[in-house]
Amino acid sequence: VQLQASGGGLVQAGDSVRLSCSASGRTPYTYYMAWFRQAPGKEREFVARIFWGVGSDFYADSVKGRFTISRENTKTYLQMNSLKTGDTAVYYCAAAARVIGPSGPVDYWGQGTQVTVSS
Repeated sequence: VQLQASGGGLVQAGDSVRLSCSASGRTPYTYYMAWFRQAPGKEREFVARIFWGVGSDFYADSVKGRFTISRENTKTYLQMNSLKTGDTAVYYCAAAARVIGPSGPVDYWGQGTQVTVSS
């Protein structure tokens, strides 16, 4: 599975951004999809995951109520609202054949996309 993330940029606190991740290759429809992020000087952290169907999404407490993960066909999205300076990070999409929790496991990583939130 190959993953290609896009949609990052420089925004102001309170703004919204939508990230996209396009999946290709072997049976991407059967995989769990997730977003992780890594801020400067910090470890990579789980943001959200999704499979298919209502109720299949799950979020880190730090983004719950502000971020929404969704997927359609081979694309996975992360809608980020009410952005804070603390959301500044490189965001990575990820795929796995099993449920992705805060500590993984992840089978495939996409390249990161930078999101910078200014005050």
